Amino acid sequence: MKIFTAAQIRACDAYTIHASAITSAELMERAASKCVEWITSHYTKEALFVVLCGPGNNGGDGLAITRMLHRMGYGVKAFLLEFSKQLSPDCSYNLQRLQNIDSSLINIVPPDTFITDIPEHIIIIDAILGTGLSRPAEGWVASFIRQIDQLPNSKIAIDVPSGLPVDTIAEKDAAIVRAQHTLSFQLYKRSFLHPETGRYAGEVHQLNIGLDETFINGTHSNYQTVDAAIAKSLFRPRETFTHKGTFGTVLIVGGSFGLMGAVSLTARAAYRAGAGRVRGLIPGAGYDIFQTIAPEAMCFTSGEKYIKEITEWESADAIGIGPGLGTEKKTQEAFADFLDACTAPIVIDADALNILGEKEELLHKIPAGSILTPHPKEFERVFGHTANSMLRLEHARTQAMKYNITIVLKDRYTAIVTPEGECWYNINGNPGLATGGSGDVLTGLITSLLAQKYEPHHAAMLGVYLHGLAADIALADQSMESLIASDILTHIGAAFKTLY
Repeated sequence: MKIFTAAQIRACDAYTIHASAITSAELMERAASKCVEWITSHYTKEALFVVLCGPGNNGGDGLAITRMLHRMGYGVKAFLLEFSKQLSPDCSYNLQRLQNIDSSLINIVPPDTFITDIPEHIIIIDAILGTGLSRPAEGWVASFIRQIDQLPNSKIAIDVPSGLPVDTIAEKDAAIVRAQHTLSFQLYKRSFLHPETGRYAGEVHQLNIGLDETFINGTHSNYQTVDAAIAKSLFRPRETFTHKGTFGTVLIVGGSFGLMGAVSLTARAAYRAGAGRVRGLIPGAGYDIFQTIAPEAMCFTSGEKYIKEITEWESADAIGIGPGLGTEKKTQEAFADFLDACTAPIVIDADALNILGEKEELLHKIPAGSILTPHPKEFERVFGHTANSMLRLEHARTQAMKYNITIVLKDRYTAIVTPEGECWYNINGNPGLATGGSGDVLTGLITSLLAQKYEPHHAAMLGVYLHGLAADIALADQSMESLIASDILTHIGAAFKTLY
């Protein structure tokens, strides 16, 4: 699914109105009816609602929702904030329609007035400010939003929480409504997918309001989401007449004294993702551990407590390096020598990223097409600090294009950045993935798919999707608190089955 800017969303609305030969008020009615459909499927008629509306189109949505809920027998009342005497045409139209039904359903809130007596059991529907927001809320409106945000009531935001910018990270201390649910009109907003701002949106529900597919398909965006349809389009099922050589040989390089679990998890994940053969290059001290945890894998050793030389890589179809590797001087030298010699794409994670952070000159030696899988701190060590997560992602796009690599920037919504600067947000997974070893499993998944001749950025996209989905499936018998990396491994097969 493409992610559009606020300007592109407005253009899509306008194109839909023109192409469908409808009025803007009719499109608003369509959007409001989808919101009401969601609301009435989640709340009984015993629920009571207060709808807070602004003078723009978001407020028009709120007024239309108020009218529809009232007609369906729900207890509802709208409050229109008078921070502009000039209502948008569609907001004015829906205000008149609501007043014609029953003028007591709407209260006008004059400037510098606040609502302080909303009982806790009443659900607040936020339709004050929408995607047209061009600057932070100020003055009375900002104070009103802060006052509403502090109320303990459940809150449902229409399209976007009031005060939340769509295309940027909000300024520190900006006035924003924190919603439990956001009913978003068909398209994700980038701000939903970043930790500084996504926490305001709560659970996001995409409501298809019939925006024109011709416009959506024909309009370029550097930002998209990885969903089931994309994953299925990338997946290549196994053919009948094949053998283990068909599915590639993976070499996992990692481990050091006390850190053998990581590389063992990576090797197991590589097998679970379909690699024909998996080999591990580890220090001698970890031999018994690795052979016990990953008995299917072949095992080669280098050094005793840490790797001193990287060998065995020339016969591998894909190489994953870094889990548990350590950053000993000899290991760093071995990694540098390996980068001098290797020309095929590799997957770089964990301590291999930390070595890159200490030796910036090695960045230019990374083979074209390689995949780096940093979490935010690792990314910062390698590429430098940025002020927020959205700027970090833009910096990742620059670095991916500069070095001709794919960067998997791990976060709540992991972003896969391609050498062309395209960004794919993965939208499955859950907070249970924030556990030791989770990233090591992901490295094994991606390296395995790379060995099976997936294009590097496709291996990254599919690997991240399967990783998140396996964690979601695992919640059938685990909680997010109890989820561990081995649970992700156990459910990789179930994740693959959804692609058939």
